[in-house]
Amino acid sequence: MRSGVVLAAASAAFLLDQASKWWVLEGLELRERLVVDVADPFLRFTLAWNTGANFGLAADVGRGVWIFAAVAISIGLAIWSQRMPQVWRRASVGLLIGGALGNALDRAIHGAVFDFLNMSCCGIRNPYAFNVADVCIFAGAAGLILLDGSDKQRA
Repeated sequence: MRSGVVLAAASAAFLLDQASKWWVLEGLELRERLVVDVADPFLRFTLAWNTGANFGLAADVGRGVWIFAAVAISIGLAIWSQRMPQVWRRASVGLLIGGALGNALDRAIHGAVFDFLNMSCCGIRNPYAFNVADVCIFAGAAGLILLDGSDKQRA
């Protein structure tokens, strides 16, 4: 069943994203603390709300448009994945879908995406934050690009 891999990867990405956001926001009380140094300066949990796309681009578009786009693209990706014989490409699509829907749920509940992972290095302080859904979206996109379909793995 081709949709099983997509559903499993999407569910895992979605649940991991939402669980991490709940744990950091509520469990670590980031709403009150604003910053939690995990391994400063390399990793900090920083309270950030993003109403736009990456790096806050197109923040004035409105959350309804972003939610609709995430759901519509997720449906399109799910349909497209049914033609993919490679299990790893379908898993990559699942990661994309799970991440997109995780951020869409944030927009529906909070009015913005909750970002909290802030990583810096080498004396340069990164002002931006991201979340587990963003990691899943990036990993899914990278998987689709790098796993070009030339492998013969089938499921």
